[in-house]
Amino acid sequence: MQPIMEIERIADAIRWQADHAANNGAPCTGRVVRAQLRLLDGATAVGRRIAAWPGKPLEDAMPLRLAGGHHFLALSGADSRLAPVYRGEVADQDSVDALVVAVTRDHDEALLPWLGGPPQTNEAGRSASIMAGLLWLAQRWGSRFELNELGASAGVNTMMERFRFDLGGTTVGPADSPMQIVPEWRGPPPPAADIAITAIQGCDRTPVDLSDPAQALRLKSYVWAEVTERIARIDAAIGFAAQKPPLVSAMDAADFVEARLAAPQEHDTTRVIYHSIVWQYLPEETRARIEAAIAAAGARATPERRLAWIMLETNRQTFRHELTVRHWPGDGEPVLLGTAHAHGAWVEWLGVSPPGA
Repeated sequence: MQPIMEIERIADAIRWQADHAANNGAPCTGRVVRAQLRLLDGATAVGRRIAAWPGKPLEDAMPLRLAGGHHFLALSGADSRLAPVYRGEVADQDSVDALVVAVTRDHDEALLPWLGGPPQTNEAGRSASIMAGLLWLAQRWGSRFELNELGASAGVNTMMERFRFDLGGTTVGPADSPMQIVPEWRGPPPPAADIAITAIQGCDRTPVDLSDPAQALRLKSYVWAEVTERIARIDAAIGFAAQKPPLVSAMDAADFVEARLAAPQEHDTTRVIYHSIVWQYLPEETRARIEAAIAAAGARATPERRLAWIMLETNRQTFRHELTVRHWPGDGEPVLLGTAHAHGAWVEWLGVSPPGA
């Protein structure tokens, strides 16, 4: 598969994204994405917009933006014509193409805003990797963590202290939680520890309010229709938010990091900056500010007030989703702990020795 950074042609990006969906358990969504090729003739405003896309289409997740809009029409009942496609009842690509063209033509104006921003793929399954990173850190530094998430979207993963995890037999969290995170675990289990999350919050430029049914439905629209367990996790998160909303600030990621690193830190606590499938969407200037702020804070870290940076992000050359951890005191170099499915279906743990071992 061609490295994502090299893909700039719109048609190539659409084909790549369609293949990626199909290869990751979502062939029906892949067909809907592939049908975007039929929109490049410019017969609709949506088609003209994607045909003249000014940036890098895959870097911008352009095909997934429009895919979210199409799924929303089906979920909301605004147009049910694509529902049989999502159920796998219509699999012939020519038939899917015709349906997508017709739906786009009839909802041209309503679909255009979906191209205005990146998808909000707030996936609870990714928290399995973040929790595994905390377990790894706890072997040296103890179990107390203050968590700060970048690109938190609706704040699903800023409620992870309420999730139940079974990570290859290592369990964490309340056993009766409606959010059961049980990925297929590959490799040895992570080390066991009693994790204590003393505080947890996040940021997003445009947070999604899970208590608003319209916003919650928009979030669901970015979930690939075939992956019903992901829909169930979104529903569980909506229930959590109704009980106690997540703390998500409407802030630029760099501003948030700088503010959190400047805030007082509890004694004998590890402050963690974490994010999953977010880094690619941040401007280079924002990334540079975050890196500089974390490096400066790392230099100030002490054994009593520690700092860690946990990332589940895409290697843009191999397209593997890699779990890496950097920690201070220490050299701050990234440690690759494993790889994971983009939506948390599986985690491959490398069994790296804990820091200082």
